[in-house]
Amino acid sequence: MNKELEKLRVEIDVLDKKIQSLIGKRAKLASAVAKVKKVAKDNSSFYRPEREAQVLRTIIKRNDNLVKDKDMAHIFREIMSACLALEQGINVAYLGPEGTFTQEAALKHFGHAVSTLDCGSIEEIFHEVKKNNANYGVVPIENSSNGVIGVTVDMLYSQDLKICGEIEISIHHQLMMADQSKSIKVIYAHQQALEQCQRWLKNHYPKVGLKSVASNALAARIVKDEMSAAAIASEAALGLYGLERVAKNIEDKTGNVTRFLVLGKEDIASSGKDKTSLLVVTKHEAGALFDLLLPFKNQNINILQIARHPIPGVKWEYLFLIDIDGHQQEKCVQSALVQIAEKALKLDILGSYPVTVL
Repeated sequence: MNKELEKLRVEIDVLDKKIQSLIGKRAKLASAVAKVKKVAKDNSSFYRPEREAQVLRTIIKRNDNLVKDKDMAHIFREIMSACLALEQGINVAYLGPEGTFTQEAALKHFGHAVSTLDCGSIEEIFHEVKKNNANYGVVPIENSSNGVIGVTVDMLYSQDLKICGEIEISIHHQLMMADQSKSIKVIYAHQQALEQCQRWLKNHYPKVGLKSVASNALAARIVKDEMSAAAIASEAALGLYGLERVAKNIEDKTGNVTRFLVLGKEDIASSGKDKTSLLVVTKHEAGALFDLLLPFKNQNINILQIARHPIPGVKWEYLFLIDIDGHQQEKCVQSALVQIAEKALKLDILGSYPVTVL
């Protein structure tokens, strides 16, 4: 072996030992935090998204080496995940089965040391968190190509849960089969995936039948045993279900991103860089929407999103899902919300939470 190469490998081994030792020391401190909280009878969750967001932002800010900022932050995300597991076991509900983008979002946000609970629908995720079968839930809220996810908005309107985080995932769709030498007679996918790939599908498989299923991962699981069928699913599903790739990244638009929400039961303190989400029902009269938005302008609050959505079960009546810059504890936000509450028929503050870091 080359002596220089051998020397470098020895140095790496020494550093690995030091890193492992330091991670062990961090884990002991995390366990000590848990003991202090138990002695103080602090019943709040040991998972503090505002604190984790602050730590990850600091790591990115001070990073000055060859490892990319986001890669360094991902490494620390997994360290924090492992340490949190020592303090408190956390169970996160997601839209299953394994291999969905929702599972990817959950693991990106919480790290791989978290326990997960796969659910058959978005509604089930809300119910599992509500019943305390899961500490948190992860649900899709909007896609850069398709807009807001209606069923998620419906559940936010009807269920009393808090938004305590957000995740963004770049969406790349893969076409896969159990045996790509076979001809394709049907393609399975979630309806949104079919819509996001419709131009590509029309150009390449204009005569093949398309079938909508509950999730892309379910589509992958179906075609594992159906030889003349293909699925549109994620890279993770491709390996998880042992399928063969027919075509890569078949989405019609580049930069396709889905935003997910983390649902819980606790209000989140300010991280210093936050969003607040609202559901508002306006009066059915001229100028009602203008009156609704004016307090944000007067308080110099940036509106990040405003989406109209039908009120569940009420014909021709609509609510507005609004995301704004800032935390509800900030005086300018508080002032705006007081004015809006006086003008609106209904105002639900869904939660304030850290702007996504990773």
